[in-house]
Parts: sequence; structure tokens; C-alpha cells
Amino acid sequence: MSSYSLRGLHWFQALSAGAKMLEGLPPSLRVADAELGGKAARFIAVVADPHNRFPRARNGEVGLLEGWGLASAVDELIAADQDKPCKRAVIAIVDVPSQAYGRREEALGIHQALAGAADSYARARLAGHAVIGLLVGKAMSGAFLAHGYQANRLIALRDPGVMVHAMGKASAARVTLRSVEELETLAASVPPMAYDIDSYASLGLLWETLSVEQIERPTANDVARVTECLGLAVADVAGGIRDLSSRLGATNREASSKVRQLLRAQW
Repeated sequence: MSSYSLRGLHWFQALSAGAKMLEGLPPSLRVADAELGGKAARFIAVVADPHNRFPRARNGEVGLLEGWGLASAVDELIAADQDKPCKRAVIAIVDVPSQAYGRREEALGIHQALAGAADSYARARLAGHAVIGLLVGKAMSGAFLAHGYQANRLIALRDPGVMVHAMGKASAARVTLRSVEELETLAASVPPMAYDIDSYASLGLLWETLSVEQIERPTANDVARVTECLGLAVADVAGGIRDLSSRLGATNREASSKVRQLLRAQW
């Protein structure tokens, strides 16, 4: 049994339906153009590569190769569709346990690689591409910031293995000088500290949540339902605002809205 998740890979394969892979990218990236609702879309996933030249990025983490590879795949799309009236949607399939932690990563500028990926996703969104993030597993830390968080719309599958946070539970427990059990007790009353999708949704960051039959290996019904939801998300983006202001309306983000209001008043 592998120690890493295969959810991202399985959902990529199911949704891209055997489409030809984009060449010239590291093995830890899966990128293909396939049909979504009768139109072309680019599907992107970061997957585990046990033979990655960077050991810290062998279990699906987003490292140097992945960050620059994501930026390259999205930049190529932006350039190719620049003069087209109908720009391809970008579907970021998210199952990433973390960014790659390592001395080599830090020395070689992982912060720049991940910033490059986030910047490319943001520029695609601002250029008129509908960017949709599909959370099928973990969406952790800088990995999620680089791959998925800049999406116009975020969709999460309902499952205990789908979780969003700045760090894993063991790490968060060490940082806060708590046990994992104490951290979970705290998270039950403080939504931003929680890992479950309902708590994350209460922050107003998710556009939709979906239940599926087999999240590890999606069935035909699962693929059809998720494909329909992705199509609706793309349609919802069309002609609308291109920023992320739609995420600020939830009750649990009142402080975020207030801070922005004060900044605008003072600046």
C-alpha cells in the first residue's frame, strides 16, 4: 500500500477522460485539455512522484518543480488564448498535503516557485479564464495557496479526508503547545482552527459542496455529478467580477470585511 494519496490522480484521470497530456512538465504534474460542457478546459493536478529528484516532494507536496511547472502550464494557456473570445476554463484538482519542506527547497527559492504558480492562476482569472478549484483531498498550507486557492470558485467533496488548513494537525499542535486532542477540542469552537469542510464553508470560501459515492475511485455517477457542478461553476463565473470579493460575505468573515473597509477609508 502506498503512503500517499491517489485521489488527485484518480479524479484527474476520470475528469480528463484519457485526454492527451501536456508535455514538458515534471512527472508530478498532470495537465490535459479535455471537454467540459461541450467546451475545452484545462485540467491540472499535482500527484505523488516516488522518484522525484527532491525527496521532500515525493508524496504529492508542491515543491520547486511543481511550483514552476504549474506556472508554466497556466502561462502557456493564457498566452494561447490571449486573443480568443472564449477562453478555456482551468480546473485545479486539489489533493496536496503540504508544500515541500527542506533545506534545498528553501535555498533554491521555493517561495518564488509557489508565488509564481499563485501569480499565474491569478492572472488567468483576471484575464477572463474561469478558474475552478475542486477539492478532493487535502488542501494544506502553501501547497493550496499555489494550487487552487486563486480560483474564482471553490468546490469541495464531502468526506473526512477533504480538509483545509494552514498546517497538519501534528504541526499545529506543536506550534500551539497543545496535544492533537486539545487542538481538536479548540477547533470545535473556533471555525478558522478547524479542518472539516463545514467549518471551512462557514468562512464563505466554498461555492459548493458535493457528496459522492466513492471518493477514492469515482464512479461514473460521481464523475457525471462533479462534471455537471464544474460546468455550473464555469457558467456562474462567465461575465461576472474577476476578483475574489464573493468570499467576504459570510458571518465568520465579518472581521475580514471590516479590515478591508478600514483600509479603504485610510488609504
